[in-house]
Amino acid sequence: MAVLVSGQGSILEAMVAEGVPVALVLADRPCRGIEWAKGAGLSAHLVDRADFGGFGPDFDRDTFTTRCTEVLELEDPTLVAMAGFGTIFSPSIFERFGGRMLNTHPSLLPAFPGWHAVRDALEAKAVVTGCTVHLATEVMDVGPILSQGEVVIDPRWGEAELHEAIKTIERSLYPATIKALLADHGRREAPRGERGGAT
Repeated sequence: MAVLVSGQGSILEAMVAEGVPVALVLADRPCRGIEWAKGAGLSAHLVDRADFGGFGPDFDRDTFTTRCTEVLELEDPTLVAMAGFGTIFSPSIFERFGGRMLNTHPSLLPAFPGWHAVRDALEAKAVVTGCTVHLATEVMDVGPILSQGEVVIDPRWGEAELHEAIKTIERSLYPATIKALLADHGRREAPRGERGGAT
């Protein structure tokens, strides 16, 4: 597994606690997540957006994406999980890792796609929302859905409270989905190992 982080790294922590075999962590900015990964003894890499034009109109997305792809290729992971990763990649990364990249989104997709899903759910006076684990594609938030978890919205909640309720579900749903995918991959790969004499 490779995990992409931009913030606190709480989902990464949950993955490691649940036994997800994380081999590499990549961050797009200095953050607690990458520092936690270093402290946990994981292979941690910072590809800082600031070195590629930052967050303004001069951001060189293509070169940034190429560099991230090169870092991921160090481990050639079975799966790449975005865990609160805040940068949209250029399409080239999906030529290399398409079908292997996962993302988690704080709504029950296809409802409330985009950056402000929690706010949008509250403004729509939704009764239920949740989180979705899906395959990441070139188009944001439209990849095939792998799993979902529901959160019943307390009408007293604001954005922060709802976001935390969703994260609580996410911290169990995402690792469980990943472990199921890895187990399925292992079953499909086993015959090749047996033919080659591997144990």
